[in-house]
Amino acid sequence: MRLYQMDCPRATQRLLTMGVPERMRSSGDDGSHHYITVTVAETVQYFITAMDAVKLEQRAVDELQPYLIDLMDALTRLPDTPNEFEPQTKVDAWVQKLNSLRAVDIISEEDARQLAHDLEAAYAEFQRYLKRKK
Repeated sequence: MRLYQMDCPRATQRLLTMGVPERMRSSGDDGSHHYITVTVAETVQYFITAMDAVKLEQRAVDELQPYLIDLMDALTRLPDTPNEFEPQTKVDAWVQKLNSLRAVDIISEEDARQLAHDLEAAYAEFQRYLKRKK
């Protein structure tokens, strides 16, 4: 950024410190019921896949990270979610944590247990969110 004389402190923090780009929210203004249905189905699929991976004792960063990135992407594409959507916040925190580790690193048993708990809580909140939507 210095080479091009760019001053982008927020982008620097998001990309270099946190390791995650800024979320792009979809408004869902196109009224596409199909888009929303597919996004919800994908989100459920990614939640279940990530929870199953932890239950199957996958602990390596390079095993878990793709599942969580897919899940975060699906949560981000959901229209009309609040800015501080709890499932997204929890998954984002874990993606950031895994981004700070090397691919060959293995998370501890305590971290795996916490990840499983956070995913279960996020999934439950996601289901509550869907039930509240009309």
